[in-house]
Amino acid sequence: MTTVLENPALPMSILDTDLYKFTMQQAVLQHFPDVQATYRFTNRSKNTEFSRKCIETFRASVALFTNLALTPSEREWLETKCTWFSQDYIDYLSSFRFNPEQVSITFVPNSDDSQTGQVEITASGPWAETILWEVPLMATLSETYFQVDSTDWSYDGQEELAFQKGRALLEAGCSISEFGTRRRRSFRTQDIVVQGLVRASQQSYTNTRGRLSGTSNVHLAHKYNLTPIGTIAHEWFMGIGALRGYEHVNNTALQLWEETYPNTPGLRTALTDTFSTDAFFKELVQNPERAQNWTGLRQDSGDPFVFGPRVKQLYQELGIDYRQKLIIYSDSLNVDKALKIQEQCNELGFEKVSFGIGTFFTNDFHTISSGLTEKSKALNIVIKLRSVNGNPCVKISDDLTKNTGDGDVVKHIKQLFDLEK
Repeated sequence: MTTVLENPALPMSILDTDLYKFTMQQAVLQHFPDVQATYRFTNRSKNTEFSRKCIETFRASVALFTNLALTPSEREWLETKCTWFSQDYIDYLSSFRFNPEQVSITFVPNSDDSQTGQVEITASGPWAETILWEVPLMATLSETYFQVDSTDWSYDGQEELAFQKGRALLEAGCSISEFGTRRRRSFRTQDIVVQGLVRASQQSYTNTRGRLSGTSNVHLAHKYNLTPIGTIAHEWFMGIGALRGYEHVNNTALQLWEETYPNTPGLRTALTDTFSTDAFFKELVQNPERAQNWTGLRQDSGDPFVFGPRVKQLYQELGIDYRQKLIIYSDSLNVDKALKIQEQCNELGFEKVSFGIGTFFTNDFHTISSGLTEKSKALNIVIKLRSVNGNPCVKISDDLTKNTGDGDVVKHIKQLFDLEK
C-alpha cells in the first residue's frame, strides 16, 4: 500500500481559484443549467512522470474538497466587491459543495510493477458544477508533485524575486495582474508572490502609469484587498460552439454573456483565440456596436507583436477610438517580453494595456543541487472542457498546429473559417 502525505495539498478556500470560473458558472446556470459536461487532463510534458505516491496523495486531497464552503465573511465580501453576482447566485455558491465522485483519477504505470508513470483525470457531471473543478485540480496536482516527486528547491528569496519583477514592470509603466493559480508551485508560493507584488506596488514611486491591477485568485484578492481580475475563458466559447454550432459561435458566445452581464463593463474583455483570432475578428467586424460596447480584447496565443497592430487596425476600420480600448496580454509572459510588448503598444498609441502574468510569477524556481543555476521546471499541464451533452469540444487557438479535441470537428471549423494553411 502506498503511503500518502499526512498533510496533502488543498485549496485554502472555495474562493482559491480564478474569478472567471465563478463568472462563467453564473452564466452557465442561467443559460445551460441542465447541460452535462466532461473535463479531461493533459500532461503536455510527456517526459515528466508522476510517482504512484504522488497520485495517491493527490487522490487523497481531492477527496477532501467536499469540506470547502463559502464562509460568511467571504459571502459578505463577494456581495460588496463583486456586485455583478446576483443574490440567487451567491445563495447557490453558499450552498455549493464539491462532489469528489465526479472526478476519476487513474495512475497509469510505465509497467506493471513500476512506481512511476502518467495520470488520467476526468471530471464529469452537470456543467454548472464541474466548471469549478479545473483550476483547483491543476493547482493541487502541481503542489503535490513538488511536495512528493520534485523536491530539489526552496522558498528562499521568492518574495524578493516577486518584488523585483513587479518593480521592474511597474516602473516601466506596465499594468500587471497576477494570473498564476493553476500552475503554481504551491499556495504558499502564490501567497508570497502576491505579497511581493503588493510591496512593489506600494514602493514604486516613479512617475509612471504602471500599477498592480489585481489578481485572478479570488481568495487572495479577498485576503489582500485587491481587485479580483477575470472575465471569460476559452471553455465558454468551446461549450457554446458544441451546443449551438460554429457558424456564428463568437457572436453567440458574446451575446449570451451580455445577457448575463448587461451592465458590467468590467466583465466585457473578450478572449479572441478559441477558434483563432482571424475567425473572431471576421465576426466582430460584422457587429461594430458590440465592438464598441466591449471594453477590450485579450491575447492568449500566437504572436503578441502581430496582435497589437491588428487590434488597432480593426478598431480604426470600425471608426472606434482604439486608444480608449483595453488590450490585455496573457500568453507565457516574463519581464523582458512584457516590456517589449509595452514599448510596441506605446508606439502604436494604446493607452490602456495590461499584462496577466502566471507561471513566471508563481512557479519560477531553481534547483538547490545546481547551486541555483538550473531551473526547477514547472509542470506543463492543462485541463480542458472535453464535451457538453456528449458533443465534443475543441480549441484551435492562434497556433494552428496545436489543436485540442476531436479531429473531425477541428477540421470542420478550419474549413468553416478558412483556416487551412
